[in-house]
Amino acid sequence: MEDTTISMIENEQFMMDFSYPLMHPVKSEPYLAETAHGPYLQIIEEPKQRGFRFRYECEGPSHGGLPGASSEKNKKTYPTVKVCNYVGYARVEVQLVTHTDPPRIHAHSLVSKQCNENGTCSMDVGPTDLTAQFNNLGILHITKKGVVEVLTKRLKDEKRRLKGPNYHFPDAEEQAIAKEAKALGKDMDLNVVRLKFTAYLQDSDGRFTRALKPVISKPIYDSKSPNASNLKISRMDKTCGSVLGGDEIFLLCDKVQKDDIEIRFFEDGKDGGWEDFGDFSPTDVHKQYAIVFKTPKYHTIDIERPVTVFLQLKRKKGDDCSEPKQFTYVPYVQDKEEVQRKKQKPLPHSFDPWNGPPGGAAGTGRGPGNFGGSGGANGGFQFNHLEGGTLFGSMVGFSGSGLHISGPAQPQEVPANQQQVHGSQPVASALQQQQLLHIASALQNRASQATRQTARALLNYCSTGDVRLLLAVQRQLYSIQDENGDTPLHLAIIHQQPAVVQQLVHMIISISQQNILNIRNHLSQTPLHLAVITKQHGVLDFLLKAGADPTLLDRDGKSVLHLAADVGDEVLLQILLTHLGEHNAHLVNMVDYNGMYPIHLAVRRGGERCLRVLVEGGAQVDAQERKGGSTALHLAVKENLFKLACMLITELKADVNARTFGGNTPLHLAASLGSPTLCSMLIAAGARKNLENDEPLFFSSSSSDEEDEEDEENKAQAEEDKERDEQAPVALQSNRTSKNPRKRAAMGHTPFDLARCQKVRAILDSRQSPRPIRETARPAEKQEAAKPQMDNETLSKLCGILSQGNVPLRQLAEKLGMLTLADLYQECPSPCQNLLENYQLAGGHLEGLVEALRSLGLTEGVRLLRQTETRDKSQSTDTTVDSGFGSQTGDLEGEVQQVVANP
Repeated sequence: MEDTTISMIENEQFMMDFSYPLMHPVKSEPYLAETAHGPYLQIIEEPKQRGFRFRYECEGPSHGGLPGASSEKNKKTYPTVKVCNYVGYARVEVQLVTHTDPPRIHAHSLVSKQCNENGTCSMDVGPTDLTAQFNNLGILHITKKGVVEVLTKRLKDEKRRLKGPNYHFPDAEEQAIAKEAKALGKDMDLNVVRLKFTAYLQDSDGRFTRALKPVISKPIYDSKSPNASNLKISRMDKTCGSVLGGDEIFLLCDKVQKDDIEIRFFEDGKDGGWEDFGDFSPTDVHKQYAIVFKTPKYHTIDIERPVTVFLQLKRKKGDDCSEPKQFTYVPYVQDKEEVQRKKQKPLPHSFDPWNGPPGGAAGTGRGPGNFGGSGGANGGFQFNHLEGGTLFGSMVGFSGSGLHISGPAQPQEVPANQQQVHGSQPVASALQQQQLLHIASALQNRASQATRQTARALLNYCSTGDVRLLLAVQRQLYSIQDENGDTPLHLAIIHQQPAVVQQLVHMIISISQQNILNIRNHLSQTPLHLAVITKQHGVLDFLLKAGADPTLLDRDGKSVLHLAADVGDEVLLQILLTHLGEHNAHLVNMVDYNGMYPIHLAVRRGGERCLRVLVEGGAQVDAQERKGGSTALHLAVKENLFKLACMLITELKADVNARTFGGNTPLHLAASLGSPTLCSMLIAAGARKNLENDEPLFFSSSSSDEEDEEDEENKAQAEEDKERDEQAPVALQSNRTSKNPRKRAAMGHTPFDLARCQKVRAILDSRQSPRPIRETARPAEKQEAAKPQMDNETLSKLCGILSQGNVPLRQLAEKLGMLTLADLYQECPSPCQNLLENYQLAGGHLEGLVEALRSLGLTEGVRLLRQTETRDKSQSTDTTVDSGFGSQTGDLEGEVQQVVANP
């Protein structure tokens, strides 16, 4: 009994004095072999993955411990593990590791009363309760500047643990450790960690040396990091779209990372379902809280009724997804303006405008239906009086000799026997009946007159063939609208009857009823709108000359100029601009209900001629659409319309540095698209490579990798001040500024920051001259980039040869397939050099240049390039052996980013 007590006292003293050093993930001693019924370590409560903030050392101790995954406001939980299938004493240690596979040592440290200076926390459990709960864990955030130093120290501690506390490191080993720490720190994500739990059981000597297999927790994200927030869709401005995709949707969300987010559309099904992704670029993510994207095309467009799918936010790195929201695809409506539908409306097979039921007929004629009149001889008809106060009396009858029109019927006296009052009926009813008979007589007179005029017009038409005689007597019906709101003039245009349109318009003018020319149907379309939609040039010109109003708008707020630009017909635009005059000149610079000018619609249609006609007609080439502030050049770049963008710059003199509402220039968009050709063209035209947009740079995922210690501590201090002194006076808050005002002012992204490929980065690198593509290529591009390229010396010599040969720049540009850029380079100080540099940066190869020079007869230039090719091949053979630094070409991307971020 005494021996047991002494042993327990010794063990307790050992536990108090023992401070186990930080463990490298690869341990020297083997873990205990796993058996079916042997001891093992299990995580009972995972740490909370999001909502916990890592603290810098300058902020002091952690404000509350790391909570458990199921922790609630009134029920706190903490990370907990348990040693299972074991009875006795055990020591449980926890340390931070990276979010990689396999996990590696992390630079951050755990801090609490149970932790040592190396960031490892331990807890002794047993002999019966073997559950270890870590209540007050904090995470100490090491700045990027100090990562390598911390990792070097910890790697050395690991070596000393293996070789002894007094071990002296040779210089070679010191360098190897420093190199390993640098490589480990370079790829380390400082915004995410995991907990590694290891349990040690007592051996026969009472020491904790028998290690169980470690367990790794789920990742823990720093709440300051963009990828720490939960993905959530807060609001969308649309929940349905065309089955063809391409609908623009504004989505509001919680904080996202612009280069690590995508919008997933999906549909579950028996055959594996369907998924696709919304289309947007980094410039379409606003302040990490809103995304403007275009819907993808549904997998089949042949749907007859709406189909409901789901969409959700999804991180590219990892499996994090938001709760799905419903989205409805509706069938594609080809006939949006309903012109085709109205054209297909058939006439009755036996067209008979007088198709009432047969009345009293004589011979083969048809009577006027319920009027009950008896037909005249040989199929004639006659209007007769109707009993009970009917309106029409005898009007017209046909006889064998033709049409005869009877005179107006005279009012007849009411028989005496009909004037008697029956029962209690007042005598006044007889007077009312008499008044009705007089009204009927007047209407009959008018009807008789109209019938005589129509009959006379029909006779004259048969004699002369002039349909205007028939139209004249129907002029009171010109404004009649059908069930679609279309007038006869609308229908004549829809059915493409230009002769009928002319005749109708002539008659409308003759009766001084020009307002009929501007009547709108149920889609708010005037005849002028329909003439543009159906592309009837002659009809459009005729209507404008007749006085049709071009300022009226349809249901989408589009004028006829918008519609003409949208259909991409430059002839329609020319006709419209010819007739506008000064009074309506503002129409060329008027927006529709979607905030688009005619010039923007012309760009979307890819119409170079329409664009030219609009600008010549007074359209402002740098007008900004109202939704995002894009100019025509922005839209051309976004749609990757190279020729159109080049025409806007060279011919129409568009502002190459125009900004959207978010501060993005066309070069920002070209860089985010990853287009070397567009970037080269814009830079040659004068685009400024160092302009910043309004998106703060420190919100990007690379912020913690590029900022120095001073910036990180300033941000941490600012967040700490916000938490503690939220109600502080304004004067006090204004004093909390950074030592670096420019970075504290949230500098924006340059085009270089948004570049998606290495070729674009090479073009946008303002600190380096153009260099061979092979020097900056990624591994996936090595095969293509390994082809010979010119260095600066060869480039200068070749320019000298071309200048001596008096080679026209346009001729050389045409041979190189860059004719559209010739005008831009012609205005540069060194046109030839700029052309060759951009040809090389845009992916042009030496062989193509050799062929161009050969076709121009420049043998000296061909000889120079062949010598360069031979020299490059010999140098590549001589430098096969890796010197220890030659394998770092894959890391140039990160180096270039750091150079630009910290000039």
